[in-house]
Amino acid sequence: MKIISWNLLRLVGASPDEVAALIARESPDILLMQEATPAIDRLPALVGGHYMRRLQPGRVHGLAVWCRHRPVSAPAVVALPQGAMFRRIALVVDVGAFTLANVHLSHGQVLNRRQLRRIAASLPERAAVLGDFNLVGPCLLPGFRDVGPREPTHRAADMVPLPIDRCLARGLDCLSASALPRASSDHRPIAVHLVAASPANALAA
Repeated sequence: MKIISWNLLRLVGASPDEVAALIARESPDILLMQEATPAIDRLPALVGGHYMRRLQPGRVHGLAVWCRHRPVSAPAVVALPQGAMFRRIALVVDVGAFTLANVHLSHGQVLNRRQLRRIAASLPERAAVLGDFNLVGPCLLPGFRDVGPREPTHRAADMVPLPIDRCLARGLDCLSASALPRASSDHRPIAVHLVAASPANALAA
């Protein structure tokens, strides 16, 4: 499956038309979105497919999932360890061959790793975690490999380029990974092709 993850930049970022254009151009099976607002709810009218959005607690934006084909079940919400200011959730979707977690993690470098461990504990053997990790340096999540693109996807304070949009996979092989043009967002979307891992690779992971 081809999966794209994109932080849209809430109220001032990528528009529904830009998201629809990305789907038309890249033809993903699944699009995971962070900082999605009610405006993005127009997406099914523009491109069809199956769509769900859930707010981050206490925020005007949240996580959204668009699937070309109906998922096995409705995406599930997983509550994450919270920071001093905001609570966070993950959105988990079963796509049949494996399960995906859409995340927008906290900025604290210890807290976001705790959140990753909570997410990993809720996932089956074949799974991937994608989204805005707000994480500097290696993830070091046991059992998972960082298979996303290595190039920067965001500029902190518009100056320091960082690869904070990630894809961690367990029991899966990544056939390709790339960072795409950012359009009106401050993040570049990342695209990955994921398949169930061969037995040898699954044992190595």
